[in-house]
Amino acid sequence: MPSTTGWTTHDIPDQSGRTAVVTGANSGIGLVTARELARRGARVLLACRSEERGRGAEELVRREVPGADVEFAPLDLADLSSVRRFAESYSPGTLDLLVNNAGVMALPYGRTADGFETQFGINHLGHFALTGLLAGRLLKTRGARVVTVSSGMHALADVDMGDLNSERRYRRWVAYGRSKTANLLFTHELALRLAAAGSDVVAAAAHPGYAATNLQTAGARLEGRRTAERLAELGNRVLAQSAEAGALPTLYAATAPGVRPDSFTGPRLMGWRGAPAPSRRAKRTLDDVAGERLWAASEQLTGVTYDDLGG
Repeated sequence: MPSTTGWTTHDIPDQSGRTAVVTGANSGIGLVTARELARRGARVLLACRSEERGRGAEELVRREVPGADVEFAPLDLADLSSVRRFAESYSPGTLDLLVNNAGVMALPYGRTADGFETQFGINHLGHFALTGLLAGRLLKTRGARVVTVSSGMHALADVDMGDLNSERRYRRWVAYGRSKTANLLFTHELALRLAAAGSDVVAAAAHPGYAATNLQTAGARLEGRRTAERLAELGNRVLAQSAEAGALPTLYAATAPGVRPDSFTGPRLMGWRGAPAPSRRAKRTLDDVAGERLWAASEQLTGVTYDDLGG
C-alpha cells in the first residue's frame, strides 16, 4: 500500500471521464464520497432507496460543487427486483468505480422483500447481486474498482453458514458483525476470481472507524427507544469523527494509485479516526474456503451468477 500519511481529499487524483456508482449516497459517508468524486470531475450516480432523499442529495452536491455531474438513480438493496432494475437501466457502457457503501446497523429483526434477514440481506446480498449484475461493465473498463464498505465491528462475529438469516437466534450486533465479515469475505473471493480471470479490476474494502452518521441512531429510532437514540447522538457528538473524515478510507481505496486487491483501509489511529491506513482484519476474512462457500450460497440465494468471471 502506498504512503497514506496525511492523505486528504486534496490528494484524490483527477476523476474526469470516469463514472462512479455510490450506493447509499443520500447521507453520511456515501454523500461525502459522491460529492468528493464529483468535485474531482467524475460522473456520479447516487444510488439511493428514497427518491426524496436521493433528489435532495443530488441538489446538495450541485450546490456545493458547481457543475457537478451527478444524478439520482433508484436502488433498494432490500429488494432484488430493484437491484435488477437498476442494473438493467444502467446506461453508460462502462463503469469505473462501484462503491458498495449503503448499509444498516443493529436493527431489530426484520426481513427484506426477498425474505432475507435485513442486515445480511442489505449489507451483503444486495451488494453481491449488484456487483454481479454490473460485472460486465466493470470488466470492460480499464482500471475499474469495486470498493465495499465493511466495519471494524466485523470482529464481533463470523458468518454462520448454517444460519445465514439468523433464524435460530437473532442478536442485532452479532448479525451486524456477520454481515460485515461477509463484506470482507466477498471482497476476498472477488479479488481471487478477478485475478484468475486475468482482469485488472481491483476489489478492495474500507471502513470509516467511528464516524458520525445516522447508522448509530437508526435502530433505536425504529423501536422508539428514545434514551438509546439520545445516547447514540451524544456519542456521535463527543466521540465520533465527522462523516467527512470517515469517508477518507473509502475515497482512498477508490482513487489512490497502487491500492492492492483485497486490501482493507481504515483510519490510522487504532482503527478509530485519522488518515487512511492499512487496517487490521480477522484472519477468517482471508479464508479461501469460507469465501468460496459464502459465494456459492450468495449465488443460490440471489440467483445472480458472475458469468463474466466464470462464476
